[in-house]
Amino acid sequence: MPTPPTVSACEGSLHSKSYFSPVPATILNSEQPSPVILGVDEAGRGPVLGPMVYGISYCTREYQDTVLIPNYGFDDSKNLTDPVRRALFAKMYNDGDSKAEIDAVGFAVTVITPADISSGMLRYPPSSNYNLNEQAHDVTMALIEGVLQRGVKLDHVYVDTVGPPTSYQRKLEQRFPGIRFTVAKKADSLYCVVSVASVVAKVTRDLVLEGLAQAVTQDHGPLGSGYPADARTTAWLRASLLPLLGWDPRIARFSWQTCQTLLDANGIEFVWEEQLHTKPVWASKGMLGGEQPLTLDSWFGEGQF
Repeated sequence: MPTPPTVSACEGSLHSKSYFSPVPATILNSEQPSPVILGVDEAGRGPVLGPMVYGISYCTREYQDTVLIPNYGFDDSKNLTDPVRRALFAKMYNDGDSKAEIDAVGFAVTVITPADISSGMLRYPPSSNYNLNEQAHDVTMALIEGVLQRGVKLDHVYVDTVGPPTSYQRKLEQRFPGIRFTVAKKADSLYCVVSVASVVAKVTRDLVLEGLAQAVTQDHGPLGSGYPADARTTAWLRASLLPLLGWDPRIARFSWQTCQTLLDANGIEFVWEEQLHTKPVWASKGMLGGEQPLTLDSWFGEGQF
């Protein structure tokens, strides 16, 4: 099975990246009467390892109702097995030799890296914290804007909620006044177009995490699922902990309490670069007046693996 373009475009990066598929010709056809709908979902919100991935998919309502729903088993990605998810996504993009089977659905992702998640959540002072909900909202709006900029006229957007659905829906309606929005819990099970986005996001995250595992794992055992409650994940974090750097910021979310607890337990005082942006250098642990902090970009430059 060929690597999805969402993975090829985003894997290996210290900082977040996005990928937009070509817009299906049927959607750009000004004579097509059916309105275009779009779904939004994410994968990887809770793990301590790997990125959080936001995925979108869009198609005409007619295509959803007459092709996707009767002929394919899209559902909340958590309800599908990994082989089924990957097989469904593979039908949505060209493999170089043949045309995509599901050829009237556009899709896009933003892969929010652990480094960027941590940089947002560890801003100083704490009142400047760029929390996960805000990051999720901004990425969602940027993905919708990206589709609009590609000439797609959206009629209705369905979003699997992040935070209270009512206030989030109002925020989206104010940002995009010409589009109808439905923000709901379990939208990935209720609306097929969101189910498709769920599959896109989940497969992309799993494959990016697999690539990271191959790059950073050195006889420390399996990564597990990446969730803090997974014993294999916490065992990997303990075994791979470095006394100077903690972990590779391309894979570990330093802003998670799981990481901070392990650092504290091992007597490692780690100052995240973002914590120094509005804080006097001398006020940071381990920093003297004339010293300059080592930045993530200088240590873990782009394209290092």
